[in-house]
Amino acid sequence: MSRAVRTAYLGTSDFAAAILRRLADSPHRPQLVVTRPDRPKGRGRRLQSPPVADAARELGIELDQPDSVNGDEARARISAARPDAVIVCAFGALIKEPLLSEHEIVNVHPSLLPRWRGAAPLERAIMAGDDETGVAIMRLTAGLDSGPVSLLERAPILPRDTFGTLAQRLERVGGELLVRALTERPEYVEQTEDGLTYAEKIGPEDRTLDPLRDDAAQLDRTIRALSPHVGTRVALPGSEPVAYLGVGMGEPVDGEQIAAGLFAAHDGRLLLGAANRSVLELTEVQPPGRRPMSAADYLRGYGLPTS
Repeated sequence: MSRAVRTAYLGTSDFAAAILRRLADSPHRPQLVVTRPDRPKGRGRRLQSPPVADAARELGIELDQPDSVNGDEARARISAARPDAVIVCAFGALIKEPLLSEHEIVNVHPSLLPRWRGAAPLERAIMAGDDETGVAIMRLTAGLDSGPVSLLERAPILPRDTFGTLAQRLERVGGELLVRALTERPEYVEQTEDGLTYAEKIGPEDRTLDPLRDDAAQLDRTIRALSPHVGTRVALPGSEPVAYLGVGMGEPVDGEQIAAGLFAAHDGRLLLGAANRSVLELTEVQPPGRRPMSAADYLRGYGLPTS
């Protein structure tokens, strides 16, 4: 019979919070949770706890939110928990020496490594039009997600998946895979470089749609990849300075002829011309300074965006 593995857990995001909850419900329940400090968010700039901090409090697990996990005090607190393994999932900060070598560090990474090493693997997989992704359990090393892998499970990316729907499915996959890795302790195997790609962090340029450059299918993938956590936007024609219309959801449509970069309305639908003579229907939008609304409500209240 396998023994319980004594763990500490490092994570920050909603995805990491879901993995934490599964781990806490296993024999390998963490002795300590480490996450990022509270940050100001929203228009009011109120301090908000990371999702993992909220989960740790709900679960009654000791919590630490150091300015730097690599600092002496944070490292001492992790060591005081006497972990057999430190679990890292979407922590959002680089783990450096000597912390990297002080413990066995197991990383939960949502991609089919070595494809999509890096900060935004789910977003980049959807943007690229990948048919599948998955979760890898790997040992953290100094390289960017380049450590050896013990378990890997594949999962399909469905045609209308968003980041939100895909992440929710992979939370379940990742939680079960982590518990299995800690229970069975399978051998780690070095990654190859075949099929290596990097998932760069999402920046402002990624969320701004460019219908002159990208066709409707690519715009649709970008919208879905950044929904609902980041969101996308498209420039409103003729605005000075440039104003943006937030785009919550859209879908490519056939049978319409609209010049790239121009808006049109047809039967209460808001359409955007894109590259390669393609057209994207915008179904949910957000005017500047307003709440999200259906495209039909937007057209009734604001009319058609024109230059």
